[in-house]
Amino acid sequence: MPKKEGKHADMGKDGPAQCKRAKVEAGCSPSVMSFENPDSLFESLISPIKQEVFFREYWEQKPLLVQRNNPLLAAYYQSLFQLSDLKELCGRGLYYGRDLNICRCVNGKKKVLNKEGKVNYMQLKKDFDQKKATIQFHQPQRFKEELWKIQEKLECYFGSLVGSNVYMTPQGSQGLPPHYDDVEVFILQLEGEKHWRLYKPTVHLAREYNVESEDRIGNPTHEFILKPGDLLYFPRGTIHQADTPPGISYSTHVTISTYQNNSWGDFLLDAIPALVFDTAKEDVALRTSIPRKLLMQVDVADSTKKLSSLLRRLADRLENTRELRSSDMKKDFIMNRLPPCLGCDSDTLTPGGKFPRIDSKIRLQFRDHAVITVEPDQENSDEIRREMVYVYHSLKNKRETHMMGTEDDTANEEGTPQVCALKHLTAGLHKYTVEAKQNTACSCPSNYSKAFCLAVTFLLSRLMDCGFLCHTWMH
Repeated sequence: MPKKEGKHADMGKDGPAQCKRAKVEAGCSPSVMSFENPDSLFESLISPIKQEVFFREYWEQKPLLVQRNNPLLAAYYQSLFQLSDLKELCGRGLYYGRDLNICRCVNGKKKVLNKEGKVNYMQLKKDFDQKKATIQFHQPQRFKEELWKIQEKLECYFGSLVGSNVYMTPQGSQGLPPHYDDVEVFILQLEGEKHWRLYKPTVHLAREYNVESEDRIGNPTHEFILKPGDLLYFPRGTIHQADTPPGISYSTHVTISTYQNNSWGDFLLDAIPALVFDTAKEDVALRTSIPRKLLMQVDVADSTKKLSSLLRRLADRLENTRELRSSDMKKDFIMNRLPPCLGCDSDTLTPGGKFPRIDSKIRLQFRDHAVITVEPDQENSDEIRREMVYVYHSLKNKRETHMMGTEDDTANEEGTPQVCALKHLTAGLHKYTVEAKQNTACSCPSNYSKAFCLAVTFLLSRLMDCGFLCHTWMH
């Protein structure tokens, strides 16, 4: 195990600098997490730091350590996941690699101690007690409803996928070598204590995970102990390592992470093709041919001036039209995120109630769980394709597969039908609009066309079927 630098919490003048700390006393601290809405959830997560302060001073910039002396919050954190939960979870059929890893940091390198196949609890306990191995539990929100509630609200808040891992490390041991991640990290200390060291990034806002050697990272910039109820945030690219100090039987913490591949660069990669496609329809400069044999040349320096000119034309169009739409990023987010955590109130997804009139006032449920895109009709094989409005939603996503990758095609197959159904919704809406033109029996307010009334009626019926409309209508 790497040698510790100085003391854990009380650093001398020559020791590493401390993280910005926000201390909360039990008497004035907030109660447990607020699930009223995504904003209140995040506010309670980082309390007493205010959201505007967090994003102005810390987000993507520097670590934040919130140390709390709050027994109520510590007890709530402990309820999220405990080492003792493993026995029951193993009984559900966990597998090495898929559901958890067994690892230990040996001479600055990660040593994986996984067995094959299904996890046996007694073997797992033996590895933890005797080999001092860390247990890394993948995506516990699949099993723990309270983490599901937290991460679902955070996905609404950030508009980005939110994953989690639980790390359980025995005393005097370290699971992972110094490394940095490609995600924004929020760490909640659940049980025991963990000794943390943070280092100056070698790659700011890194786009990939990487292990760093001890001789390259130098001395830590921050060093501290996390206790139950404490929270730590640090930006992607922050080099870090953590161990359970001697004398502490074990440590359990959950790492909640977000904003993987969610930068401006990722957005441009997603949105630029549509911008080029749309601009080329109107700008002949983008439709002129590239020079002969350009694709066969190694040095294309002569073409950079032309490319720069074309990029400026794209920028001009963007400023004039203010249209830059993301397509694949939106669909990836909505198809892979958590569904709403409804608890016992799953009846809200069941169609029912009085159907609204065209002039009814309605309330849309789960607004944060749907995105709308305008795309060319993928099912129309005509040379000129019409634009279609696509509604993607996550109401029927599977919690059990959240953030579990694509080891098989199950996740994609589960996500596709609801998207296709909503594709057909828009196609059907177009169909109903056309049919309404000849429908003289349609009854609707005089200031609306019959086509519009039927189209909206069809749309409302499908939104109702999907669970987006409330059962009580206000006329």
